[in-house]
Order: sequence, then structure tokens, then C-alpha cells
Amino acid sequence: MDRLYFYPSKTLPSFSLLFFFLFRFSAAFNLSTISFDEGYSPLFGDGNLVQSPDARNVRLLLNVYTGSGFISSSMYHHGFFSARIKLPSDHTAGIVVAFYTSNGDVFEKNHDELDFEFLGNVEGKPWRFQTNLYGNGSTNRGREERYSLWFDPSKEFHRYSILWTAKNIVFYVDEIPIREVIHNEEMGGDYPSKPMSLYATIWDASSWATNGGKNGVDYKYAPFTSEFKDFALEGCPVDPIQESLDTVCSESDAFLESRDYAVITPEGRAAMRKFRQRYMYYSYCYDRLRYPVPPPECVLVSSEQERFQETGRLKFGGSVRKQARLSRMRRKRRSRVPSGSTQAEM
Repeated sequence: MDRLYFYPSKTLPSFSLLFFFLFRFSAAFNLSTISFDEGYSPLFGDGNLVQSPDARNVRLLLNVYTGSGFISSSMYHHGFFSARIKLPSDHTAGIVVAFYTSNGDVFEKNHDELDFEFLGNVEGKPWRFQTNLYGNGSTNRGREERYSLWFDPSKEFHRYSILWTAKNIVFYVDEIPIREVIHNEEMGGDYPSKPMSLYATIWDASSWATNGGKNGVDYKYAPFTSEFKDFALEGCPVDPIQESLDTVCSESDAFLESRDYAVITPEGRAAMRKFRQRYMYYSYCYDRLRYPVPPPECVLVSSEQERFQETGRLKFGGSVRKQARLSRMRRKRRSRVPSGSTQAEM
């Protein structure tokens, strides 16, 4: 097993400097990485799953015949699931690359799930992604949030991670926590509680992934390739029907909760707030048409809430950056108003 340390790049684009400064004093995640063979098995796609000779890098391909995917060799009762991923480039409309945990193969009617889903786009438009969670088959109560990114995920590898404990769920991009769901009793069975496997897939989602299905996969650009490496997998491997899991996994859970990625530092919380302010463009918590009463895990943040319509989408339409530009323009206009004057007088 190899030790992997992640540090912010010295060549970050200007809009990433905020995150660099927020994390310049924070400790890097100390991860033990494994090879593909040590923790995973092919799921589907046959020749569309290609391992490097040392099994430390895996490519998942989508062509006109099939997508592809892999699955962890064990199921886990809580864990940290992580990999560095590079997404396909150019015209990727209709494509979904998913990195997620699930137990749908075992608990078909009451499955649990935690998702990263990366949504392709037409050429020249950026990838976007969503996170989601289900517990006990609660697929009629989706908990989606959608975001843009501050980098091009097809140009280089970035780390995406899911932390799942009895206390909380945290989604990370590199070392930045972008979403936390804290377990509370009111969630009941909606909080994932049964053992899950880790999955990674690439597939054709032409019916919904890009512009509501208006732009499907164009196979003249195939094959589409997503790459995975630097796998990290920590947790309590179990039999899915094993009893007394909390007792069996008590030592593993304690170890998991002691790890550096299980603690969101003040700097991390500041970065999470900034990320959500700048890059989140939909949240189910603010979707009052869908949920007149927000689900019990929702923590409504006034600085977030004021940016969204009752549909859970941004008030001003377009990108998050466009909204930020509009806000700056309004502030500049206000700053130009002379003391004692009003906008109407000018």
C-alpha cells in the first residue's frame, strides 16, 4: 500500500486562489492507497474496462455498444471511499460518470445510496455534477444538490471522496468538503444504514443528463474515457446480512472517525461555505415546490437561501459566476450614489 498526500497545485487558476489560501495552513489527507486488484472487481463492460499493467490505473470506456464499471470486492458498514478521477473531454453531452456507494443488488426494494454523478455537456460547456443520498429505498424523496466546478475535470486528475459514518456523511472534492449531512433521529430510515459497495460507472444517460435530455450522446466522438487512480478504501468489510453490525464494526468505526478526513476544520467549513455560495446552483432544501416543509436534515443558511427561487434554483438564471457578476455590478452602482442622493435622482 502506498502513502498519498495531496497538496494544492502551485499553478491554480485565479478563481481557485481562494481555496488555496483557505487551506494553506491545513494538514493534507494522509491516505493509504491500494491497487485496483486489492479492492475492486470488474462489474460490466468487458473490454471497456482497461487496467494499467501495475493495476494502479483503470480506464472506463463508453462506446456505441456498452458502458463499463467496477465494484468494490467487499461491502462496508460505514467507510471512506475515494479515488482520483479524470473525466472525458470535448463533446460529452448525455454521458454520466458515477462514483457512488449502493446496496441495490442486495436490498432491491429498500436500498441505500450515496452518489457523485458527473453530468456531461456539449463541447465548450463545462461538466457539472450532483450529489445525492437515499436511505431504505427512499427514492421518492431525492436529496439532490447540483454544482459547477472551479476547474476543468477533464484536464487533470482530482480526488473525489465520500465519508459515511453513523454520525454524518461528507462529500469532498480534493480536500474541500462540499456537503455534509448530519444524522438526526427525524430522518429515520432515510439515513443510509445498511452495508454498501463502492461503484464506478460510465453510461449513456441521453434521456436526462444534459439540458433535460435535449442533447444526447454523439457516438462519433466515441470512445469516451474516464480514468481512475490512487484508490483509497477504508471501512468495515462485512457480510450484508450479518447481525450486530454496530458491535462488529465498533473498532473500525472508531478508527474511521479518528481519521483526518473525518474532522472538518474551521478552514474546511469556511471553504465549504465559499464553495456552496459560488458553485451550488440547485438544492432540494430550498425547493419549496417539491418540499414545502424542508426535510429534517436540511440546515437552512440565510446567505444560501436568499440566492434561490422556490424551485431550488438560482434566482437570476445562468451560471453561478453570472450571478456573482450581477451582484458585484449592483454593489458598484450603489457605491457610486453620492451621499444624500438616491438612485432616482441620478
